[in-house]
Amino acid sequence: MDEEYDVIVLGTGLTECVLSGLLSVEGKKVLHMDRNDYYGGDSASLNLTQLYSKFRPDQAVPAELGRDRDYAIDLVPKFIIASGELTKILVHTEVTRYLEFKQIAGSFVYRDGKISKVPSNEMEAVKSPLMGLFEKRRAKKFFEFLQGWKDEDPATHQGIDLDKDTMKTVYEKFGLEQGTQDFIGHAMALYLNDEYITKPARPTYERIILYSSSMARYGKSPYIYPLYGLGELPQAFARLSAIYGGTYMLDKPIDEIVTDADGKFVGVRSGSETVKAKQVVGDPSYFGAGKNDGGKVRVVEEGKVIRAICLLKHPIPGTDDSDSCQIVIPQNQVGRKNDIYIAMVSSTHNVCAKDVYVAIVSTIVETGVPEKEIVPALQLLGPVYDKFVSVTPLYTPTADGKSDNVFITKSYDATSHFETVVEDVQDVWKRIIGTDLVLKKREIEGVQE
Repeated sequence: MDEEYDVIVLGTGLTECVLSGLLSVEGKKVLHMDRNDYYGGDSASLNLTQLYSKFRPDQAVPAELGRDRDYAIDLVPKFIIASGELTKILVHTEVTRYLEFKQIAGSFVYRDGKISKVPSNEMEAVKSPLMGLFEKRRAKKFFEFLQGWKDEDPATHQGIDLDKDTMKTVYEKFGLEQGTQDFIGHAMALYLNDEYITKPARPTYERIILYSSSMARYGKSPYIYPLYGLGELPQAFARLSAIYGGTYMLDKPIDEIVTDADGKFVGVRSGSETVKAKQVVGDPSYFGAGKNDGGKVRVVEEGKVIRAICLLKHPIPGTDDSDSCQIVIPQNQVGRKNDIYIAMVSSTHNVCAKDVYVAIVSTIVETGVPEKEIVPALQLLGPVYDKFVSVTPLYTPTADGKSDNVFITKSYDATSHFETVVEDVQDVWKRIIGTDLVLKKREIEGVQE
């Protein structure tokens, strides 16, 4: 380990693997290390043996669940928005050649005790059971306004300035009810809470257009998902990094982040060996997350996420027997500050045995009794065969890393899509390289129906 590298990347979660892949393509000499003997870190996919040994080390795996190798259960549930930023990165880097995708069959929203399909355009809005007759007309006008908007043509603006007017103003202009605002803001724009309403409308406009264009791409839902689970994504980017000269070391304990007298990064120590580099990137667990050892505080906890991995023997009731779906429970519907998400996949995605369905419930923790907070979602699932619950802290870095060349990524949030992960990739990239991450557009091929 005498060589010197441009960048050392610690942890093989998706954020870190995307960054190491992109940095390698950029011509950087990258060393990627992980203390685990598998790829994926917090965003790994586990087989049954790994799942039970992680959550219930003293319990044998039930034989009726089938073969171990049929399972790849995600620790963090996320879907890929078909026209979103992660798709652009996958296509731009040609990582798609290592992966196969299948679309998610349905996108649903919870309202007044029932699950309904999320309407994605003015045609579906007119048919949606989510709204009464007059509200449908108002929603149709709202969608037509969004679809017709052209920045350079004031005639399409209807007196609205997307950069100055808040989303509240836009909703009020079209007279949309609270329940309609809920599904637009949370099931289409995919906001975790209602903070967006008092901010300028443009980001919400862009998110709704992204949802609609993603929906139009493959038809059933705006989401796609890799066969064999999300753990395939970090591995695919690791292969990309390796093609461009990146070096990988798994099962390598990281004992110390070595800095010089000025506190600047010098290298990483593993056992008696120290490897040097100009910069280091890594997930919070490598930089003191959860430890108070009197050293420099590099990350702070900003909250917690509860996730419940539920094994079902049936599709989720009320979803037209979909083999996969996302259900958003807007926070207003259940008296919370943050939405609850349900992401479900099944054997059609090669992640579990036939006739088994994997539904993962997630949300931001708001009380001292996190498991009670996800009850509204668990009640929608029907009988649950087995359930694995985790509560994990959300860490964020205390500094941008420019002064000491230590660049730390964020923990995975409660959203059930990857857009926030890509925002973190773009943010860390800009801090390391000094310029925006620019991707060229190509088409993604071979998404299965």
